Amino acid sequence: MTIPQLSLFLENKPGHLNAICRTLAEAQINIVTLSMADTDQFGILRLIISEWEKAQKVLVEKGFVVNVSNVVATEVEDRPGGMAEILDVLESNSINIEYMYAFTFRRGNSAVLVFRFDDTDKAVAALQAAGKNVIGQVELFEGID
Repeated sequence: MTIPQLSLFLENKPGHLNAICRTLAEAQINIVTLSMADTDQFGILRLIISEWEKAQKVLVEKGFVVNVSNVVATEVEDRPGGMAEILDVLESNSINIEYMYAFTFRRGNSAVLVFRFDDTDKAVAALQAAGKNVIGQVELFEGID
């Protein structure tokens, strides 16, 4: 159960992020959640969009370089120790987290986190075996767009 994520490199200059957001807005594509990391010279914008194929197409047509990768979304109980329980499962199965970020909405009493793993299939299997809810694309986008 993975979710496609779009990643774009941007120069760390005014207007570059807006150009991407404006392109998506003009195509009537909603950004469900995003993460941006930067250095002095460039940034990496990561987007989760329900219409990711359409978004990829319009962004590429506008000259942006778009990389598609698969990430995993899972519920994390929003209480002290909830995150530690997820990390315990991953550590006990020797799964490395390349990066992660929080989703912009909650599911009941749980937060939703997005992970990129070095071994996605192994991570999904380990989380499911531990009884953790790995959220599929259809479930994730219900009622969002």
